[in-house]
Formats: sequence, structure tokens, C-alpha cells
Amino acid sequence: MNLLVVNASPRRERSLSRRLGAAFVAEWLALRPHDGVVQRDVGIEHPPLLTEAWIAACFTPDEQQTPEQREVLAYSDAAIAELARADLVVIATPRYNYGMPAALKAWFDQVIRIRRTFRFDRAEKTWPLSPLLSGKTLVLLSSSGEFAFGPGGLRERWEHLEPHVRTCARYLGVADGHLHHVAIEYQEFGDERHSASVRDALDGAQELARRLARSEPAPGVRATG
Repeated sequence: MNLLVVNASPRRERSLSRRLGAAFVAEWLALRPHDGVVQRDVGIEHPPLLTEAWIAACFTPDEQQTPEQREVLAYSDAAIAELARADLVVIATPRYNYGMPAALKAWFDQVIRIRRTFRFDRAEKTWPLSPLLSGKTLVLLSSSGEFAFGPGGLRERWEHLEPHVRTCARYLGVADGHLHHVAIEYQEFGDERHSASVRDALDGAQELARRLARSEPAPGVRATG
């Protein structure tokens, strides 16, 4: 199997989401040491933002694209190729202002691309997906300063990270029921609740890795202290 690990934290050090991602991958490779792992660090090496030139190139048939247009789409082509090869996508990200960081949104914008990963069918009013992007599992590993974003929680209505990722996940080839979320909370408080949340999330990430690596059914996980 092939893993694509997308890190979205701008921190090189002391990043809790990177720590979760590293724990997940380490546990996975302990069971499946010959699997491939590709790292895409959007938190440090930011994806290009969409521009008018990008949109024009995107809607131009491949055989009519100029060299300049192909260059504009080079990042998107590479990111989509990585995604197409992946069986499991791991997104490790902080939650900023109740949603995903701008760099992660930019990555989604680069890989969800008309005529490459989906197309419009105006007659049927559907958006067929590319056959290259199917049968994938997505693991979302997040960290946040606040708490209680889960169902019934104090901040459930303010939670826009997981719903946004879940909506976009189908365009990555992730079917319903194949997205799993492990979260660290309470970071801004720095108290025992945060320490417990870190411990629980690390345990949850490792347990999820073991279940998925063994191809066992794994229900969605939310380890939130």
C-alpha cells in the first residue's frame, strides 16, 4: 500500500499535529515496513494560490495548452499524481479559526480540478469523479487550542474543519465511512485536560493505524481528552 502524508502545520518544531502524524506512520510501518510513504508538507512549502492564469489553463484542453500553462499547472499535476498513487491519505493539521489553515485549503484547491479529478455532467446534474481517485481511506489528525468540538459539544456548531474535509474527501476518492478523525484539544489551556487529550490522541492514532494496517474494520475515532 501507499500512504500520502499531508502536513499542514507551519511549525517545524513543537507541532502537535505533526507529532500525531509521525505516531500514526511509525505504528503503520511497524506492521507494514515495506509500504511506501510520500510526504507532502504544505505547511512549510505552501501550494500556489489559484490565479486567473491557473483557471484558464485548467479549462484549456491538454493538447491546446501552451508551455506557460503547463508550467502553471505543474504543482497541481504533481499533487494529483501523488494522490492517485495513494491508498491511504493522512492529513495532519491544526485547526485555525475553527477551520483548516489556508495552506491546506490551497492544497485541496490544487488537487480538486475539473477535467482531471472530476467533470461536470450538466445533463445529469452530477459531478462524476475520476476513476483514478477511488477506494481510498482518509485519516484526519488535528490539534486545536479550544475544546468540545465533537457531537453535542459546546463548540459543535463552530466546528468547520472536519465537515469541510469530509465534504472535499469524496473528490479525493474517499467513500462515506472511510474517513477517521483523531483530535488533540485544550492546547491553549496547557493543563491536565490538555495533557490527557494528547495522551488519548496519540493512543488513538496508534490504535487506528494498527486497525487499518491489519485491514480490520475501523469505526471513525475521535480522541479528544
